[in-house]
Amino acid sequence: MKEESRWFCFLKCFLFIISARQWVSASRNLRPCNETDYYYEYTECDSAGSRWRVAIPHNLGTCSALPTPTRGTDCSFSCAAGEFLEMSTQQCTPCAAGSYSLGSGVRFDQWDTIPAGFTSLATYMDPGPSGEESQACNSSSWTPQGVYLESSRDECTVSLVYAVHLEKQGSVSFSYQYPDNNIFLEFYVQNEQCQEMAQTDDQKWIKLTTNGEWDTHTVNLKSGTNILYWRTTGVLVGGKMVKPVLLRNIQIEGVAYTSECFPCRPGWFSSAPGSSSCQPCPRNTSSNKGATSCTPCPDTQYSHEGWSQCKERPPCSEKDYFQIHTACDSEGKTQVMYRWVEPRICEENVTGAVALPPTGEREACPPCNPGYYNTNDSTCFPCPPGTHSDGTSVCEECPAGTEPVLGYEYKWWNVLPSNMKTSCFNVGNSKCDDMNGWEVAGDHIRSGAGGSDNDYLILNLHVPGFKLPTSLAGMTGSEFGRITFVFETICSADCELYFMMVKSTTVVESWEGSKERQSYTHIMTRNASVSYTWAFQRTNQAQDVRRYISDVVILYSVSVTNVQDGVASACRACALLSQSSQRSGSCIPCPAGFYIDRDTNRCQECPPNTYLSGHHTYGEDACLPCGPGSKSNKEHSRCYSDCSFSHTENNRTLTFDLSSLSTVASLTIGPSFTSKGTKYLHVFNVSLCGHQGKMAAVCTDNVTDIANKDMGSDSTQFVNSVDSFICQSTIIPADGRGFRMALASQSISLADTFVGATVDSDLDGINARPELFSDNSKSIPDINFFYSACPAGTCDGCTFHFLWESGSACPRCTQDDYHQIEGACKGGAQETLSVWNEPKLCIKGMSLPAKSSAPCEAIALWLKAGVGGGAFLAVLLVSLTCYFWKKNKRLEYKYSRLVMSANKDCELPVADSCALAEGEEPEDDVVYSHKPSLLGKLRAIANKVHPSLRDGSGGNDEKEEGRKEGRKEGEREIERERRSESW
Repeated sequence: MKEESRWFCFLKCFLFIISARQWVSASRNLRPCNETDYYYEYTECDSAGSRWRVAIPHNLGTCSALPTPTRGTDCSFSCAAGEFLEMSTQQCTPCAAGSYSLGSGVRFDQWDTIPAGFTSLATYMDPGPSGEESQACNSSSWTPQGVYLESSRDECTVSLVYAVHLEKQGSVSFSYQYPDNNIFLEFYVQNEQCQEMAQTDDQKWIKLTTNGEWDTHTVNLKSGTNILYWRTTGVLVGGKMVKPVLLRNIQIEGVAYTSECFPCRPGWFSSAPGSSSCQPCPRNTSSNKGATSCTPCPDTQYSHEGWSQCKERPPCSEKDYFQIHTACDSEGKTQVMYRWVEPRICEENVTGAVALPPTGEREACPPCNPGYYNTNDSTCFPCPPGTHSDGTSVCEECPAGTEPVLGYEYKWWNVLPSNMKTSCFNVGNSKCDDMNGWEVAGDHIRSGAGGSDNDYLILNLHVPGFKLPTSLAGMTGSEFGRITFVFETICSADCELYFMMVKSTTVVESWEGSKERQSYTHIMTRNASVSYTWAFQRTNQAQDVRRYISDVVILYSVSVTNVQDGVASACRACALLSQSSQRSGSCIPCPAGFYIDRDTNRCQECPPNTYLSGHHTYGEDACLPCGPGSKSNKEHSRCYSDCSFSHTENNRTLTFDLSSLSTVASLTIGPSFTSKGTKYLHVFNVSLCGHQGKMAAVCTDNVTDIANKDMGSDSTQFVNSVDSFICQSTIIPADGRGFRMALASQSISLADTFVGATVDSDLDGINARPELFSDNSKSIPDINFFYSACPAGTCDGCTFHFLWESGSACPRCTQDDYHQIEGACKGGAQETLSVWNEPKLCIKGMSLPAKSSAPCEAIALWLKAGVGGGAFLAVLLVSLTCYFWKKNKRLEYKYSRLVMSANKDCELPVADSCALAEGEEPEDDVVYSHKPSLLGKLRAIANKVHPSLRDGSGGNDEKEEGRKEGRKEGEREIERERRSESW
């Protein structure tokens, strides 16, 4: 904007004061000046409001003796419309025939070229990747198209500028078409110092128009120099081309005078002097510039209204006629008729021309539409109030306990319903104004031929308002009615079908190219009168011939529910008063969140955590359960998250308190860039939970919202804002295109319904796709919130994934989240401290227990028990050692006595021989690797043989006997010892 303002500061228009003086002739041979050698101009007005008229030569030095300056008219003087100021006499004079004048104003309605004084300037404020200025907008400009001026279709900022000096307060008004909210149209005024004048938002930002409709915008101007700006900027997010802005009939009031009249442009004329405007030439006539009348075309040529020349008539073809169905006659028959497209421009009596097909045979008429009945003359009339019909039978009253279902249901198209209208409109001319845009065809209605391929073929349906059935009157849901239609498009070019609500000035939905037979539903969330419009354009390229006449749109059926003063095709059950009431049997509205019990026809409240479907209240199955982790609001109209969530895993329950996340949060993604480098951002507003189910996230188109403020009381339903759980807006930063504020557009809802919250990755066919996010290495699971949009079934299949990381999403703390640490015993007291487990993965909930203290002893009980047990074992061990030592001594003493008793003769034993005597068995002596026990020693002694017996020197019998006797004595001694021990 700064660059643009600096550029135009050098283009400021100044009125120069011309000093009148006598030119001294350099040669007495110069001839005197005549009236053709000069022209008159006024000097700039002085402080008293006066001025002078001076003569200015066309060429200096060609003549002499110019008229002397004279006092001019007052600065506030102006002529009436149709007159101009004759400067030689300074009197107002009527314009000649073939021209026109506005008197104190100027008008621009010829756009074969950009008129003098206008400048088209394209700017691009976003620098390139390396900081250089982009050159992508050098070719962008406002383009003249004959009867209108067309803005650029790209995303460059293109300004149309005109500077005018007003001697008094005036105004500027212009006609425009602005059908696309993806392009911004701004009109503002600057003074001669390039300072923007004070303007309200509704003066600066132009409101949208419907397709094919012209609107007028007027702004008051102050005296002095005014620089007028018409500036557009396209937003090509998604790659779809925008529809351009069209300007025509720019008129400026407040100039002091006009010294000449403007000639009528070609194809227009003014037949009488003193005209303030020109008229277009009728069809099959033409005219040149400044014409006073129009010239008829020859019989072999044709022209449309406002044409400057005639064209040769082509041979007639199949594209020049169409078929229609006649109305049903008294016998219930209809005929297929063929008619020429009017105005007919083709010639049927030349070589190669086709003739109009003959009229078809009579055939049976289709039945009446539901809610209507057939009279004897085959005319369909609406059923009286309180009755219904399917269209093939007479109207019948609804049974007791039921009420009629009011609405429109059109599926047979023998004649156009009385509340529907059809028309044809062309932006450039009016050659199809008298044509039908659509034609009925029995079981469908289809687009007509039109005058050219770029005509808008319009079908309009008016709905006076909506009225909920009695049983639904107490509901607080968001659905008042819905429109559903089935259509099909067959195209070979760039055709487009628009579905619009007229008062909204915005297109609800559009379809390009051929589309198979399909159904579309739109829900009305507010109760108001509305007109639905279908507009079909075979191509948006201006063409004088019809090349795509076979490109059509077919509308099979249209259904609108809950229409005020509509007709009924069926009856529905309603809630009844109690039998004790005097009005028993009458239908009553059920309170919000109540359904109609099938058995009693009484109102029953839906169970907890269920919601009531807005268009179905009969039976308990109308109460649909809310998803996991959700609950219903008080009216049972919507499910929502109350900001609490619980999950049980491994015998542990995690409870989450998300109340701190209940406020609406905003998320900005970007910046992103379009194909030409325009910077834009995506802003998402998220209402995660709480608010009793109210969709608190709001996205607003700030420009179109400002422009629609003056649409009246009914416009509140058409404000370009979106209320949702999650909504998205496209933002163009203020520094990105030179605008003085950020522009928000394309606001859409991404989440109309809360499906549920769970730790699972799938719910009701929606997949959270955890692979898109980083792995959760913590023991706390992720909570997945699932939402869906477009409950009417018009979703385009797009799924948005958001990852919200917050400390507030940790579970509430429990006793499993901390542990205790016991301190040392000091001064007979021991402290116990509680600390959180690390890392801490919880918030709120249970608090840490306070530090506690308990009495204790210096030596612990277990230590005392250990020391006492050790002392006892030591005493026991010493006692056993002493006992066995004493016992060993006694056995040694007895052994000595036993040895002594075995050697009574005092004979010393001889040494044993290691060898065995002949015939002697070896002894089974036990060999020990360590010191043998006392019992082992005794056994070894008892088993030894006297040396005298082992070598055979002495009596063997005596020896053997002595041995046995000694052994027995030893055994008896040992036995006595054992008995004494046992005692």
